[in-house]
This record gives sequence, structure tokens and C-alpha cells, in this order.
Amino acid sequence: MPTNRTTDFLRELLVRQVATWLPAALHRSRRATVALAWAGADGGGAEAVLRVVAGHAAQVRGRQVTVLVLADDAADLPVRLGPIEAELPAEVTVHLLPGGPDRLPIAVKAAGAAGSPLFCFLDVPGEVPPPLLSAATNGRTGEVLLHAGSTTRAALVAAGFPLVGEVAPVLTADTAADATDLAAGTDAAAVTDLAAATDVTGGAAAGVVAFGSRSDRSLEAVRDALWTVGAELGVRYRDPADPAAPPVDVTGVPALRPLARKLLAELRLGGPRPVTELRRHTLTATVYRAADANQALADLVQAGDVRRERDTGRLAGDELITPTS
Repeated sequence: MPTNRTTDFLRELLVRQVATWLPAALHRSRRATVALAWAGADGGGAEAVLRVVAGHAAQVRGRQVTVLVLADDAADLPVRLGPIEAELPAEVTVHLLPGGPDRLPIAVKAAGAAGSPLFCFLDVPGEVPPPLLSAATNGRTGEVLLHAGSTTRAALVAAGFPLVGEVAPVLTADTAADATDLAAGTDAAAVTDLAAATDVTGGAAAGVVAFGSRSDRSLEAVRDALWTVGAELGVRYRDPADPAAPPVDVTGVPALRPLARKLLAELRLGGPRPVTELRRHTLTATVYRAADANQALADLVQAGDVRRERDTGRLAGDELITPTS
């Protein structure tokens, strides 16, 4: 089974997000669908997700969970997944489908996912076709985590996801050849660009990871998962909209000065904003976590760059933050 640093990173991120999403989905609905699609090999991702589902057997009982798996280059999937399927509760149905991500719309419709929670994972080289994103919205009940060769923010918003977060992972690489390996899953033109993008600190960009949702809580969860996996695997993150900026190191205490500057610029541009909106802006327009926004705002208050409504206590979500100049 082929693997590289990018697929290892994506697999760990996928596992954490499904483990967060599945219990919440089954809490609000008796049906839930997980759709996984790779334009190539799955890198062990399908097995890992089935193990997550098996680990939530107590929540699954009495409900219905469907797992759809599409991978262009994984002829051994039936052999690999068979032993795990045998351990799944009877309420879980697994469909291994021929073809790659382009068959997602047909697969989702055939699975009867309409009206119930749907989580999609897409690993697609280059640009993501709009029909795939439209299928992932599942009306208003879908969420999508995807890995693509370039930014997908505009396409996700156009498909109907009001909340979109993006990061460009920068994975440790020793040589430009490693950067080419990291680019597995992106298109051929991107491979050359990614190899050339290896920086002096030994890192190479590995496409763009994006998440589309309607839930602030889900957006917070996937960003927290990104930082946890990043810290474990030595991954830093760069803002796809600001490729010239240095990547953010997610191990230890993060450097929050860049975030504080962005939040101050947002306040000066748009005027006073409640803390909740500034946390959302952090998730949708930077690579930082929502919790980092609170600390960055506290630093701005202490520096006198902004003022808060209340004199003391923790920053509340409805508390208005106003720039002082």
C-alpha cells in the first residue's frame, strides 16, 4: 500500500474529524453517511475510518450508518477492508464503488443520503469540479474536508458552504525530491511548483486542505484537529491567500503577533465587532484556532490598540471590540 508524508498527514486528520463528526451526527439523526473519495490510492484512509466507526459501536446501534468508498487506485480494498467490515455492527453498511471522486454525486444519491448528515472527504488533484462540491452539500446537511492542488474557497462558497477554512500544509522535507513525493495526489504541474517551493527550513507545500460547513463548532473542531496532527507530525501551515508569509509553527506556544495584526486590520476596516465574529474571522481567514483569537485580542487590549466593553474577566462572545485608532 503506497504511503508518503502527505497521505500519512491526511489519514490522521481524516480519522480525527470523523471521530468528532460521527457522534454529533448520530445525536441529531438516526441516519448518517460518510463518503470517502480518492483520485488515486487511499493510503490506508478507508481502513482507518472503518476502525473509527467500529469504535463508536455503542452510538451506532439502533441507527443507520452508510460508508461509501471510492478510490481510483485501490484494487486491494476488498481484501483490506473485509476483516474490519466483519467487526462492524449490523447497522453499518459499507459500499466499495468503482471509479474515483467524479462518481461521488451518483454514489451519494444512490445511498439515499438526502436529508441526513453527510460527511465527505475528497482527495482530488488540481481543481475540484463543482458537481462534487454540490453533492457534498447534501442540501443543507453536508460537510466536506478536502485536499486539492490549489485554493477551493470560492468554489466551496458557491456550492453553498457559508463557512470555509483553508490551510496550505508545509511538511518537513529533506530535499526537493522529498517535495515531489509530498506532492503525490496533486496534478503534474503542481509537482514542479511544490518541489521548487522547498524552503530553507526544510519544508515543502503539500497542496491545500479546505473544510466547508455551516457550523462554527465543526469549523473549530477541524482547525483544532489540524493543529493537533500538525504538532504530532511536524507540519506547519501557511495561508493559501498569503503564500509569501512564513508558515506558522503549531508546536508549543504559537506566535500570535501575525494574528493580532490581522485582527486589528479587520477591526480598522470594518469597525467594532463582537468577539464571536472575530473568532469566526480567525477560522475562515487565517490558519489560527479560535482560542488563539481570544489571546491575540487580549494582547491588543493590553497594548492599547483596541478596547473592550467590560473592564475585567474573560472576553465573552458577545463583547464588542473597538479599535482605538
